Amino acid sequence: MNLFAQFQTHISQMLIGLIGQGRLPTDLDLTRFVVEPPRDPSHGDLATNAAMVYAKEAKEGFGGPRQLASELAIMLAQSADVAEAEVAGPGFINIRLKTEVFARVVRAALTEKESFARPVAPSAEPINVEYVSANPTGPMHVGHGRGAVFGDALANLLAFAGYSVTREYYINDAGAQVDVLARSAFLRYREALGEAIGDIPEGLYPGDYLKPIGEALAKTHGRSLLDLSESQWMPKVRQFAIDGMMAMIREDLAALNISHDVFFSERSLTQGPDGSDLVGAVIEDLRQRGIIYKGRLPPPKGQLPDDWEDREQVLFKSTDFGDDIDRPLIKSDGGYTYFASDIAYHKSKIDRGFLNMIDVWGADHGGYVKRMQAAVKAVSGGQGHLDVKLCQMVKLMRDGEPVIMSKRAGTFVTLREVVDEVGVDAVRFMMLFRKNDATLEFDLAKVLEQSKDNPVFYVQYAYARGRSVLRQALGIFPDLDVSAQALAQAPLDRLTDEGELNLIKLVAQYPRQIEAAALAHEPHRVAFFIHEVASAFHSHWNKGKDMPQLRFVNEDDRLLTCARLALVESLTRVISSGLSLLGVSAPQEMR
Repeated sequence: MNLFAQFQTHISQMLIGLIGQGRLPTDLDLTRFVVEPPRDPSHGDLATNAAMVYAKEAKEGFGGPRQLASELAIMLAQSADVAEAEVAGPGFINIRLKTEVFARVVRAALTEKESFARPVAPSAEPINVEYVSANPTGPMHVGHGRGAVFGDALANLLAFAGYSVTREYYINDAGAQVDVLARSAFLRYREALGEAIGDIPEGLYPGDYLKPIGEALAKTHGRSLLDLSESQWMPKVRQFAIDGMMAMIREDLAALNISHDVFFSERSLTQGPDGSDLVGAVIEDLRQRGIIYKGRLPPPKGQLPDDWEDREQVLFKSTDFGDDIDRPLIKSDGGYTYFASDIAYHKSKIDRGFLNMIDVWGADHGGYVKRMQAAVKAVSGGQGHLDVKLCQMVKLMRDGEPVIMSKRAGTFVTLREVVDEVGVDAVRFMMLFRKNDATLEFDLAKVLEQSKDNPVFYVQYAYARGRSVLRQALGIFPDLDVSAQALAQAPLDRLTDEGELNLIKLVAQYPRQIEAAALAHEPHRVAFFIHEVASAFHSHWNKGKDMPQLRFVNEDDRLLTCARLALVESLTRVISSGLSLLGVSAPQEMR
């Protein structure tokens, strides 16, 4: 039950009526105005800028935004749910709703279950969310964890909104880094066979996480690999190591309750099961369409990178599709650039039916966004859309001091170490309690505090407190039916305190918040909102300490208690729903 969407539709119908009268143009874009809570709650329950948006397009008969607003306000005031509609400022319309509307909100929250907050997606169109995609060369670190949690929560949100979501992991198993992985694993293989390997040579991966891979190689192959040249053992060890690393990464993700539907191999783009070369095929297709050419690129501004070459190259016309410069597709040694492989990879997504794609990347890939969006436009004929969400770095702290070393990886703190120390809920909630493109400070000590300064505890405690209120009521009224259906029949007109009404208004905002978060691809909005709900709930509960008449359970007034329990149940359902979308548990009790 989205009150804001309902009034959006209602006002759109009023504008259509004015179009029918010839007073507004027929090509009016009715998606440009908003219905939202007023910034100052004392101004009403809803506000709209419709008159200010469309007054300039009005034909003769409207003197300006305030005149159009006045006409819309008169029509709104005639609505069954509206107590008052008034014009404010340059042409805003503030709307006060009748009290029975809020009773409907509580009943809807109790009886409609998930559909209460579920927005209506444009269609059940398929959408591909690619996230994590960490190189399979070691355990995941905390930065990977942020992208993992963000991508998973976003996928949850989109699925809840009605999209057909596929969660994908791109395995970077074709670059030079996996050859380094293989050499590092081979060194640990020799160690497992009893050889003293000394210090790990520069350029190889030093972490202890490769010891089990070496031991497994020794168990599988015995000493046979020692008799082979590097070119002979490399393919075997490389795939063995990649498989082992991916198994470890899957375990790390599973510890965060994250799973993917598809694991896509980069190597398969050039070494398909049938010997196919999708990268080459895509380049040839672009050549046939006149989108690539041979030419020279100007040197980049500033200091030249070591790998820059002043030579004629095969270039993709990415500037035709919104990029800053054209991009090379083939390296001087004849191999494909990373960009060429990425074009083919996204072409594979399109071929699998995904015209709507979201990639979750680390912030260090920000300079790669325009070229990839240009490529998607090119290979999809302008039909595909790629939204890239960048996740900023995580600064790991303990009591305000940086934490940088890992017992397991040797150079960084692994994600699994953090999860094991503070728990899944703390990691997931705190990774989402900041916008993805803002740097996050994650303090291992503070996320375990049981105080209002710890957001995850504060929100979970609000849910547990709500369940405690219901148990308290049953202690006083043992025969009370506290099912949702029974509470929906409570005399909700008894909820007249300003604090109670403000809580109901927050419940009413939840469907709008979910819809906005899904459309913007911003799951942090859900975390922010349920924290706001929790704060308001705690605040009102605390008032009951000094003002007994405001307590949720009144042993002298069974009917008022039922009405307030209905409110509490609707609040806890909002909190539980939001936590579920974030992948965080809602505990019944907290001690």
